[in-house]
Amino acid sequence: MTAGPPDVRSPLLVTGAAGFIGARFVESCNRRRLPIVAVDRLASFAERREHCGLDFGTRIDIDALDAWLAAEPRALAGIVHLGACTDTTEMDVDYLRRVNLAYSQRLWRWASERRVPFVYASSAATYGAGAYGYDDDEALVSKLRPLNPYGESKQQFDLWALAEERAGRMPPAWSGFKFFNVYGFGERHKGKMASVVLHAFDQIRADGEVRLFKSYRPDIADGAQRRDFVWVEDVVAVLHFALERPLARGLFNLGSGTSRTFLDLVHATFAALGMTPKIRFIDMPESLRARYQYATEARMDRLRAAGWTAPFTTLEEGARRYVARLLAAT
Repeated sequence: MTAGPPDVRSPLLVTGAAGFIGARFVESCNRRRLPIVAVDRLASFAERREHCGLDFGTRIDIDALDAWLAAEPRALAGIVHLGACTDTTEMDVDYLRRVNLAYSQRLWRWASERRVPFVYASSAATYGAGAYGYDDDEALVSKLRPLNPYGESKQQFDLWALAEERAGRMPPAWSGFKFFNVYGFGERHKGKMASVVLHAFDQIRADGEVRLFKSYRPDIADGAQRRDFVWVEDVVAVLHFALERPLARGLFNLGSGTSRTFLDLVHATFAALGMTPKIRFIDMPESLRARYQYATEARMDRLRAAGWTAPFTTLEEGARRYVARLLAAT
């Protein structure tokens, strides 16, 4: 990447910068020539080949972040807090409390004291089985019942942030986004937690077929389980919107607003590869069956009312772009 003149603007601090959404956000900042302070495990910046060519600016190891913040660095333009354990099968509640809750609380307090805008990643996992729908009405937040400890950790921070705001302890602008099923380039390091698009791409290239979980509900056919799949570049654009507008405060859904089946996703992946679909249904692990979400769809009214007017990328177009970039990287 060609170096330009020194940038005197205050940087954005991005946590989870070596992660999937974090790296794509950094990539977008490179295009916009926005200076970055990137926080993650330092080894992750070098180990993940998909990040090759990105300028992460100042790199801070996650274990050194508290000391760095305490040293009163130059002013920050904002904090984009994406760092977290995102493994929905993680059962270590104490670990999730440290990594997802306490870490977020420390950053919120710092942003509140220093008057720095704060944008963070919540999760659609907070909705659990969807007993109250997928409406980001803040009056419903305390009623939600996540299906796993990961979702609970995200729920706990959402509730804590709202309580801090009621107590008058909040950043000058803050927004939390309940990410739905984000997919796109740069997620290979997530392994089993990567999107089904990537797993489908790998399975098609290796075996010529895709394996999907069977349904264990009589009213839902195999492959008809539904998700709100959202293209990572749309997510990144909304995060910039939240900072630039800025969004004054609140929790917002961040999906496409349109639910699609896993069969739709797999057919789109096969189409992007120019191949005829071949799908085999396999047993779902028993450990997942009681905690499985059969359908999600983000209600997007609040974000639209806040000024976001751009259309979201269709699943077919997102899969086409993703597959093209995967092929170019091989």
